[in-house]
Amino acid sequence: MRRTRIVCISDTHNCTVKLPKGHVLIHAGDVTNQGSYSEISKAVEWLEAADFEAKIVIAGNHDITLDEPFYSQHGHEFHNQKPQSPTECKGLFTSSPSITYLHHEAVTMRLHSAQGPHTHFTVFGSPYSPRYGHWAFYYDAPADSSDASRLTKIWDDIPANTDIVVTHAPPRHHGDATDEQRAKGCEALRRALWRVKPRLAVCGHIHDGRGAQRVAWGEDAESSTYAEKSVSMWADPGAGNNKLSLVDLTAKKGLSLRSDETCVVNASILRSRYPHKGGKQFNKPIVVDVDLPVWAAE
Repeated sequence: MRRTRIVCISDTHNCTVKLPKGHVLIHAGDVTNQGSYSEISKAVEWLEAADFEAKIVIAGNHDITLDEPFYSQHGHEFHNQKPQSPTECKGLFTSSPSITYLHHEAVTMRLHSAQGPHTHFTVFGSPYSPRYGHWAFYYDAPADSSDASRLTKIWDDIPANTDIVVTHAPPRHHGDATDEQRAKGCEALRRALWRVKPRLAVCGHIHDGRGAQRVAWGEDAESSTYAEKSVSMWADPGAGNNKLSLVDLTAKKGLSLRSDETCVVNASILRSRYPHKGGKQFNKPIVVDVDLPVWAAE
C-alpha cells in the first residue's frame, strides 16, 4: 500500500479554480452551468492543463447536453436560440487524451508515472441524482425511504470490488445537509455503499453539504441491515487559513481505513447560490491522502 493524493472537486459551474498538487483529480459533476459547447470547451481546456496523472470526470444535472435523451426533449428550453450538439459536447470529454470520463461505469486505473506512487484502484462514476426541478440525469426517489421496494435499482450496477465511487448525488445523511428541506441524499446509494464498502465515495450536488465523514458500516450479527456503527465528522484544517483542506486516511498517521469503513466526501466548490449576491464564493478543493495497493514492483 502506498499513499496516493486525490484532489476532489464538484460543482465548479464553469469556474476554473486553483487546484493543489496531487496524483489524481476527481470532478464529481456540474462542470458547467448549462452544458453548452463553449462552456465544456473551457472546462476541458482547464482540466487538461491541470497537472495530475489521472483525471476522472463525471457529469451532473447542470451538464444537460451530456444527457442526450433529456436534451433531445428539453434542450430548446435552455438553448432555444442556439441548439447544441450532444454528440459534439460529449466528444470534448471522450476524446480528451488526459481525462477519463465515466458515464455510469467502472474502470481500473493504474498510475504509471515514474514520479508517482504506482498504485491502482477501481473507480465507478455516475452522473445521476434524485429528481428535483427540471434538469438532466434525474431518477425518481421516494421521500419515504422505508419501503425498499420503491428504491431505485440504479446503484446495483456498482461493482463489489470498487475502491472509489464517484456520484453527483450524495448518499442519504452523508454530505446532503442543507439549510432548506428541499434536497436530500439518496437512500439507495447509501445502501449501495454499505454493500460495496469502497474506500472513498466522492459526491457533490448539495453545495451546503461540503465536507467529509468517515462511516463505519455495521456488519455484526446484532446490527440491522444497512446500519452504521459510527460516523466521524471531519474538521477542515484549511478553514480560514492557507493550509490544505486535507483528509488524511494514511497508515503513517495511524488513520488508515478499515475494511468496513468508507470516507464520504462532498467536494462542492461553489459556496454561494444564484444570483450570487456580492459575487461568487468558493470552497477549497478537498484533498484526500489514502493508501492504495501498488500494482508494480519498484
